[in-house]
Amino acid sequence: MARRIYITGTGIISCLGKNLRENLTALLASRSGIGRIHYIETLLKDELLVGEVPLSKEELFVLAGIAPAEGYSRNTLLGIIAAREAAVHGKLLENRDLKTGLISATTVGGMDQCELYYSDFLANDTRNAYIDSYDCADSTEKIAVELGISDYITTISTACSSAANALMLGARMIRAGRLDRVLAGGCESLTKFHLNGFNALKILDKEPCKPFDQRRAGINLGEGAAYLVLESEESIIKTGNQPLSELVGWGNACEAFHQTASSPDGVGAYLAMKKALEVSGFQPGDIDYINAHGTGTDNNDLSEGKAIEKLFEGRIPHISSTKPFTGHTTSAAGSTEAILSVLCLQHQVIWPNLNFEVPMEELHFSPVKTRITDQPVNVVMSNSFGFGGNDTSLIFKKY
Repeated sequence: MARRIYITGTGIISCLGKNLRENLTALLASRSGIGRIHYIETLLKDELLVGEVPLSKEELFVLAGIAPAEGYSRNTLLGIIAAREAAVHGKLLENRDLKTGLISATTVGGMDQCELYYSDFLANDTRNAYIDSYDCADSTEKIAVELGISDYITTISTACSSAANALMLGARMIRAGRLDRVLAGGCESLTKFHLNGFNALKILDKEPCKPFDQRRAGINLGEGAAYLVLESEESIIKTGNQPLSELVGWGNACEAFHQTASSPDGVGAYLAMKKALEVSGFQPGDIDYINAHGTGTDNNDLSEGKAIEKLFEGRIPHISSTKPFTGHTTSAAGSTEAILSVLCLQHQVIWPNLNFEVPMEELHFSPVKTRITDQPVNVVMSNSFGFGGNDTSLIFKKY
C-alpha cells in the first residue's frame, strides 16, 4: 500500500502578511495585497502594480533573526522566514533521527544583489560576497544551514511550476522510502530583472489583475515564500504532529509548445490534472474546488480554461485564482497556493476570484466571485503552470 503524505506544518510570507496568521486574516477579509512598488528603484515604480512584501531588506533581516551581512539576497531572507515558520509549526527541528530533506524552488535567485553590485564588481575585487547569492541554490543552502537540514537538499527551477514540483518531488521521495519528512516550497523576490522581463513580454496589467475575465490584461507580479512540512505516517507517529491535510495526488506534464506560451487547447494542463487525478485515485467529480493557475493573461486563462472544460466535461467544480490576492509569485506560486488550498480545507472556505466581472466568451464557466463558506470542501486541486510548458497539478484532501 502506498505511503500516505501528510502536511503537518506551513509557513508563508507574502504581500498579505509576514506569517500564516496575517495571510489568513487578509484572505478572510477578501483584502488584496496588490499595490504600488516601494522597495525597488525602477523606472516602472509608478507604472506597475505588484504584490510586494511590505518590509525593507533591513526589516527582513530583523524578522529572519539574522545580523545584516553581504551575501544575503531579499529572496533568501524571505525563504528563511517562511521556512522557519513551517519548520517550527511541523516540529522539524525535533526528532533529528528522522531522515529529513529540504526541496526549495526559485528562479530569480539573488538577482537583486547582482543588480546592486555588478558595477562595483567591475570596479574592484574586494566586495564579492554577493556573487554566490546570485546562484539559485544559494538560498536553499542558507535555509538548510539555518534549520540544520542535511540529509537531502536540492533546488528546483522550472519557472512558475517550481514550488509545485518541489512538493511533488518531496511526496515521491517519502513514498519511495528515501525520506521520512520533507520541507518543500519556494521563494521569489521582485527585482528589476523580473519586472523588465515580464514587461518586455507585454503581459503585465497596470491595473489589478482580472483572471478569467473577458477584460483581462495580464499579470501583477508578486513576491514571497511558502513552505510546507510533508511527513509519512511513520514520521507523525514519532513527532506527534496533527495532520492539517493530505497531499494525495500530483501530476506533471511538459508540453514544450512554446518558450513562454501555453498551447491553445491546454494539452499540458489537461495531462497534468489528469495524472494528478490518477495518482490520487479520485474522479473529476470528487474535486470540490480548483485553485487555478489563473494568471490573468489572454493565453493562460484560455488554455487552462479549455483544459478544465475537457477534463471535467460539464461537471466543473468551483474555480478561482488567488493571484489577485498575492500577485503572481512565480517560482513560489505553487507552494503559496498549496497553503491557500490547505487553508480552504481547514476552514471550509473557497476563496473568491477578486476583480472578476465579465465572463470569458470562449468558456462555459465563470470563477467564484464571492467567498463561499456554506458548502463542504473535502478535495482541492491546485494548478501551477510554468514557462516552457512545464505544468503541474496537486491534489489535497481534508484530514
